[in-house]
Amino acid sequence: MGTVDFKTDPSAVMINLLLIVHPEETASKQKGQRERQTEGSRSAGLQDDGNGNSRSQPPQGRDLNGRRVSRELCKQTQAVTSYSNEGTQVTVEIHPKDATPQLFKKLSFGKGPRRLPSLRGQDNKGFQKTEAPRPPGGKDLHAYPWDKSSLKSMPVDLQQFEKLDAYALKVNVKNSIEELVKALLKQARTDLEKVRAIWIWICHHIEYDVVGYHNKSQLSSKPIDVLQMGKSVCEGYAGLFEQMCSIAGIQCMKLSGYSKGHGYKIGQTFTGNSDHAWNAVYLDGRWHLLDSTWGSGVVDDSFTKFTFRYNEFYFLTHPALFINNHFPDNSNWQLLKPTLTLKDFENNMLHNSNFYMLGLLTAHPETAVIQTVNGKASVSVDCRSATLFTFKLMGTDEHGLMTLKKHGMKLDIYPQRTGSHKLQIFAKPSKASEGVYDCVLEYIVECKSVDKAMRFPKDLHQPVGPSWFTERQGFLRPSHPNPIIHTNDGRCSVTFTLGKDISVLASLHSDNGSLTEDMRRRHIMQIHRGNQIELKIHLPHAGNFVLKIYAKKKSDPGNYDYIFNYLITCLNTEVKWPAFPQSYNKWVEDYEILEPLSGLLPANRNVQFKLKMHGIAKVLVQAENTYPLTQNRGYWEGTCNTSGCREVFVMVHENANHSFYSHVLKYEVETE
Repeated sequence: MGTVDFKTDPSAVMINLLLIVHPEETASKQKGQRERQTEGSRSAGLQDDGNGNSRSQPPQGRDLNGRRVSRELCKQTQAVTSYSNEGTQVTVEIHPKDATPQLFKKLSFGKGPRRLPSLRGQDNKGFQKTEAPRPPGGKDLHAYPWDKSSLKSMPVDLQQFEKLDAYALKVNVKNSIEELVKALLKQARTDLEKVRAIWIWICHHIEYDVVGYHNKSQLSSKPIDVLQMGKSVCEGYAGLFEQMCSIAGIQCMKLSGYSKGHGYKIGQTFTGNSDHAWNAVYLDGRWHLLDSTWGSGVVDDSFTKFTFRYNEFYFLTHPALFINNHFPDNSNWQLLKPTLTLKDFENNMLHNSNFYMLGLLTAHPETAVIQTVNGKASVSVDCRSATLFTFKLMGTDEHGLMTLKKHGMKLDIYPQRTGSHKLQIFAKPSKASEGVYDCVLEYIVECKSVDKAMRFPKDLHQPVGPSWFTERQGFLRPSHPNPIIHTNDGRCSVTFTLGKDISVLASLHSDNGSLTEDMRRRHIMQIHRGNQIELKIHLPHAGNFVLKIYAKKKSDPGNYDYIFNYLITCLNTEVKWPAFPQSYNKWVEDYEILEPLSGLLPANRNVQFKLKMHGIAKVLVQAENTYPLTQNRGYWEGTCNTSGCREVFVMVHENANHSFYSHVLKYEVETE
């Protein structure tokens, strides 16, 4: 007997070999064992060549020249087929001595599938036997890039799985893989349900072996050991899944390749051996991908603790999404047309499962490393429905401007240091107001120059500006839809249409500490006209300011809730507006000051007053002397002299029959 060395080479070709083994009588016992181990793995009708191609076999009972051969000889002939995930397929026919071989088998040095380990026939009693899995072909392929139609590679109704999932969770068999599968399949009718039951059980009963990962001497990936110990690494997850599917009569493959999992660093290259294992299952005439390791839970940053956290995303994942973080050794198992190169995989943006489970569709740019242009970089995300976002650049959200869109978000960032910076994007469903934000994207931002002019106040809260979220809070039709308001003279005005029963509070903030708590509100004047609200803003000086807007229901006695904010910028260093006059409780929401707007009146001057108030009997201006205002077409008008006083008050007499006056406004008078 001679030996043949099989070597994998990219330029290798396929050759045909006829391998005939004449067993001796002394080898009959070994032959019987091989027969039992290979039962259920024979080809019938079509012969795979290891590259996804199928060829017809001659009819059983005839030799290569079409001559009839003994039926008994046909029955005695055995075919032993061995697959390698690295690309080697060997099929050997075993014939009785002097028998005529029926056909040539093929030896492939091209990329081919890996054959599942054969199970002894007696161990599979009562179960359907699986044929040798066929390699992926044209009908298995999905278009790349993703068409945004579905997260799954086949139609799946998760609601129909609820009873099956609940049943599979409760199955508690650890002594035998066959007994476990038998118990799980009691509630599974279709192949899809069989795969689902196996998937759910593994994801909820096998934990990641963080100890074994660090100490290989304590690690076993044998399916029976994984079952009995209840833990393993990815190789063990995939191996157990493969064997359970085999027992259940489902074609399943264990695949290996590179992954962007724990420890992955943005922009890294992949070399050397594979670092992850997962599975492909054959359902409804097509191959589908899944990863029970990643479906089961997560490990902490130090890789010392595993937490069960079921992840539906990795069950029958659409191949155009699976390739985002799984790159198989054999490119055929991408199940994509066209396939991606390793370089594509390395350069492509990593979208983790949270990205797609939250209904996000695309992100721009699509590369993981982005360069600033004149100190600025931009990121945008598109999504199916309204979603809340926030971000961190080097652990803070101070150096950016994020705005929410109806179907996504836009972020402009301005790093204040050169070099490489980590940018993280977080998201959560719009209905989960109290929920936790999940990280959905990570970038590396390369900054070569800094834009010092784009330093934002620390009080600026992300996201900035009005959006679908502020509309839901009752702030409709904003006069300024953009997040930044530029003013040259230090004055601006923002208007909204308000929803019913909404009370508004606004305050102005800056970094230099020039505004006290009281003055933050006094540089903003509210004017109500029906369901319209106008916020007049007079800036105390040049610079960047944050206009924060709060609201609550008028019928609610509780505190105001923060809604959103604007960024207001003014470069004019000559700007120096005083605050508006101080108002008291008797100043009603729909009252309005036309003049004087400034809360600081000139000394020794006659000052004209014009106020819009209703339901008032008398109005007086109290300075050194008292000056009554007269009513004229809905306005109270008159003049006051500021000589000899430091403060001026506006008082109202609500009922003509009462002598009591209430203070509604207070002005300061300049010192002489």
